[in-house]
Amino acid sequence: MFSAWVLLVLILIQLLPVVIVYIWYRLAKYKISLVQFLFAILAGAAAFFPALVLQNMLTFPLISHGRGALFYNFFIRIALTEELSRSIMLLIFFVFALKIKSDSYQSDGLNIIKQGTAIGLVAGLGFAILETARYAANDMNINIALLRLFTAALHAACGSRAGSAVVMFKTNPKQALLRFFSAVAIHGVYNLMVNIPGLPSIAALLITISALTTSILSIRGGWESVSISLDKSDETQ
Repeated sequence: MFSAWVLLVLILIQLLPVVIVYIWYRLAKYKISLVQFLFAILAGAAAFFPALVLQNMLTFPLISHGRGALFYNFFIRIALTEELSRSIMLLIFFVFALKIKSDSYQSDGLNIIKQGTAIGLVAGLGFAILETARYAANDMNINIALLRLFTAALHAACGSRAGSAVVMFKTNPKQALLRFFSAVAIHGVYNLMVNIPGLPSIAALLITISALTTSILSIRGGWESVSISLDKSDETQ
């Protein structure tokens, strides 16, 4: 019974950043509807499953020692698979839910990128909720909540980069790949710092705060509130 309560508390703590971001989007009048917001969370949560499958597939007993093993585990097996899975789910989100076509990229590229960044940030939080539930199921320790909050911020920062990479891939594939691999790099460095004994946790915290701040500034800067609504009424206006 106690374990179930701890799990519930951890999930509620992870929902707090989601609520804060939603209030921020509403107060800033970004034209992202509640339906879009919820679907973004769902896309992020769904990315957890292919990431888990890929991580299990990429588990090799021979790669278990030395610096190469650390790089492989934290950057390839974890960071790359999670960012790739998140990008795939975001692609499905944009293509099938929002029906973005090539002319949308060309006619309003700046706002599309900013909306991709905003949606990706939300998807990162959705991923963090499901990942937290998994960790909590294995280790029912309320102290995990603090670390998972920082990890949620990390997923939000990396998700924002993945979201922008997805929407700009057709028009600027080089920049899109750069943003995607920057997400992988940030994610990998964070994993390394929180798992290697002797490395100060404050360094991982600073990286997370810096990456998230950059994402927030990118979303805020120059937003013109151009909607990519799911509603058919918006398409006829």
